[in-house]
Amino acid sequence: MRLRRVLVLAALAGTACTPACAAGPETRLVPMSDGVKLATDVYLPPGKGPWPVILTRTPYNRTRSRGRHFAAAGYVYVVQDMRGRFGSQGRNMPFIGCGWGKHRDGAETVAWIRKQPWCNGKIGTLGGSACGITQNMLAATRPEGLAGQYIAVAAGSLFHHATYVGGAFRHSQVVRWLTNNRFDGEALKLMRAHPTYDAYWHEYDTTRKHAVMNVPAVHVGGWFDTFCQGTIDAFVGRQYHGGPGARGAQKLVMGPWAHGVGRQPGDLRFPDIRPPNRYSLKRWFDHTLKGVKNGMADEKAVAYYVMGDTRTRGAPGNEWRYADRWPIEAAETPCYVHASGVLSLAKPKDAEAFRQYTFDPAKPCPTLGGRNLNLPSGPKNQNAVERRQDVLNFTSGPLREPVEITGRIRAIIYVSSSAVDTDLSVRFCDVYPDGSSYLMAEGMLRLRHRDSLSKGELLTPDKVYRVTVDCWSTSVVINTGHGVRVSVTSSNWPRFDVNPGTGAASAPGGKTVKQTNRVYCDAKRPSHIVLPVVKGDK
Repeated sequence: MRLRRVLVLAALAGTACTPACAAGPETRLVPMSDGVKLATDVYLPPGKGPWPVILTRTPYNRTRSRGRHFAAAGYVYVVQDMRGRFGSQGRNMPFIGCGWGKHRDGAETVAWIRKQPWCNGKIGTLGGSACGITQNMLAATRPEGLAGQYIAVAAGSLFHHATYVGGAFRHSQVVRWLTNNRFDGEALKLMRAHPTYDAYWHEYDTTRKHAVMNVPAVHVGGWFDTFCQGTIDAFVGRQYHGGPGARGAQKLVMGPWAHGVGRQPGDLRFPDIRPPNRYSLKRWFDHTLKGVKNGMADEKAVAYYVMGDTRTRGAPGNEWRYADRWPIEAAETPCYVHASGVLSLAKPKDAEAFRQYTFDPAKPCPTLGGRNLNLPSGPKNQNAVERRQDVLNFTSGPLREPVEITGRIRAIIYVSSSAVDTDLSVRFCDVYPDGSSYLMAEGMLRLRHRDSLSKGELLTPDKVYRVTVDCWSTSVVINTGHGVRVSVTSSNWPRFDVNPGTGAASAPGGKTVKQTNRVYCDAKRPSHIVLPVVKGDK
């Protein structure tokens, strides 16, 4: 979960590093209350302090930081290896000392910083991905002196946003991240041993702590980021349910990015995607840490990029917009699937109708773009997937006028299965006039968790269930002449593990059964997708 350096470098462009701050940092071994010492580098500005401080806690090796840029801008920059990582002592497990649990390394580090003669008492935190997750966890401890945070592409809950989505294990992301970064092998075993939202995961879910958070923050995310909904949930939770100092003091920036701010993912090329300068980290920290009256507090709470047709000159969308609230006002509009393969605003009238497919776990439907960490991401053309026999496609006719969809998408599916468990993978696509079908949003649900992520309940074979598949959030204008497509299947490999259909949580190399699944589309069982359609002249 490593944030690309794009965000920092773009925000600090033009900040020269003077000879007075060109020397390397001072390295300290900061003791925690249990005696473990954490390797910490301190970059001091030229001249005489004290100064405000920016802190980054990282699992990716503190020596890779560009702390001299911050020192040149008048901040002490402190970067620390997390517990068990690189120069720091302790067990090499992800995020174990970041929050409010047995170890409170983040809070204790902030307390240590406040005691240093070079600190003026104002401390901010910075970082993305894992370095953003640890910021969310730190905010829940309410350390004295923490005055502002700049959080990019980060999960709010390690269960809901990072490890299990809709109850399905995020195979590629979790396995490759833990393995490539050489964490203790016990970490993966623990995550696999807790496939439900239990007490283990509560310790890594910062959305449970919004009411006690008291710090303003900028939350930066991407529509195709692996933690897209986590960024939004963190903003909404703090902005409307946070404690004094947090409530009403958050900013949200959502762009057409994947897990790298300002970078183009997928097959489409949206124009002018750089994050707005008015929400830059330098401007934010000048405001929150230095008290500069630069208008930052008066900026709109939300900046979001509305995607659009990338091939038609002058097409609506493809621009930044600003709002006071999130979600913005939109009409929750059901679009119904029909046995003919049509997607329509008209509710089906058939007395009984369905479409079915058979899913073979030995031949899973592949991941093709979307919200990934370490797989190709973004709005990839889905035509190759849509031609599979185990994929149901429902497509609207060409639109007569542009339709803006901004907000969270949900699919309401009436489904039965021949097996005791199966998955529903739902894709929402913008279909261009030439038939290219670009993925804009998607969702996954393991049906044993249709009613609860805290416990599972197997299916009764051939019984019809009404289930909801959360497709997270997006913002896009579907242009005139384009269509909308909803595709339904039962796998998305290797993003998610494959459901064996036997009732086992997963079965790498074990027993599997084929799953014949029916999606109902009749008057009594009208499967549909709910789209947040924005009205009015945009």
